[in-house]
Amino acid sequence: YGVDYSAHKDSPDPYINRLHPHRLRLRISDINMESPSTKTLRLVYEDQYLPPFLAGQYIALFLEIGNIRTSRPYSISSPPNQNGHYDITIRRVEGGLVSNHLLDELEKGDVLESSGPAGHFYHNPLFHDKTMVCLAGGSGITPFMSMIREVVECGLDRTIYLFYGNKNLDDVIFHKQLSTFSERFENIHYLPVIEAPSPGYDGLSGLITGQLIKKTLADLSGKTFYLCGPAGMYDFCMPELEGLGIPSRRVRKEVYGAPLNICDSPGWPQEVKADDLFKVKVRGGKTLDAQADQPLIVALEKNGIVVPSLCRSGECSMCRVKILSGKVYQPAGALLRKSDRQFGYVHACVSYPLEDLEVLL
Repeated sequence: YGVDYSAHKDSPDPYINRLHPHRLRLRISDINMESPSTKTLRLVYEDQYLPPFLAGQYIALFLEIGNIRTSRPYSISSPPNQNGHYDITIRRVEGGLVSNHLLDELEKGDVLESSGPAGHFYHNPLFHDKTMVCLAGGSGITPFMSMIREVVECGLDRTIYLFYGNKNLDDVIFHKQLSTFSERFENIHYLPVIEAPSPGYDGLSGLITGQLIKKTLADLSGKTFYLCGPAGMYDFCMPELEGLGIPSRRVRKEVYGAPLNICDSPGWPQEVKADDLFKVKVRGGKTLDAQADQPLIVALEKNGIVVPSLCRSGECSMCRVKILSGKVYQPAGALLRKSDRQFGYVHACVSYPLEDLEVLL
């Protein structure tokens, strides 16, 4: 931008921290009801500059709920060309500690602590096709909303086909806005897919199958595919794309939290029940109880032990702990480094105790 920073070459920290802050203090300036189960929080900076982000990235909120210190990642649903605020869109999770707190307890003016923007789920014009085929499920729409808003507001030379799966039409997030974008802009194609449609519904129904994608698009070449939704959606949609002959290099997946029902995952030992309790001894610290169907990080947080984390999906690696004794289960998709496997490190956010453990933080 025509600014000479050479005079500050020996003190780069203020500039680096501005782009990649360790923590942000964000104030809720507005709350908007998107659907019966979903709200959007508009967050503005409380005491510093909002760093830029790429459409599709997320921030992690750090919260104290009762005596539990925890964190949750939320994709930014506002476009990156709007640098005065971040919007995060939150859908209620049944029995969810954090979602219920954010939706029921917070008000305008409340201040939240967050990370800076993070994540790798975005369009890179150097490597990805100009035509994007986006498969979303439920609250997995949020990163795509940021991408679509950027395309239409900045007039980008990019075409988006959005297949958006939901159980019923009444609880579809951003339905009116997406319909308007699709009507106004010829490069935005909004395709809601309703699993259990009500009488009189004449749109796409059922699941997002390979047959539905091929029938809608006809030509599958020259397109990059993006997936974001609950774990079950990945399990279903990935084989469908493989059946269409889509190579893995043309498929990008957003991390989306730990599985809701880990005991149903392939390879889970049948002799271990969901409510089994195991002892976890922290080297140099306390011994605590951990339930088999809850990630190890949850047991640690419930006992006042804060483990650094961002994604809570087995990708960012910040919550790594070393298993000194005992066994844990990790679902497919946990991105462990070769050195982690070699030396016994696991991601606490997607590791489930199968017996008594000793861990090193």
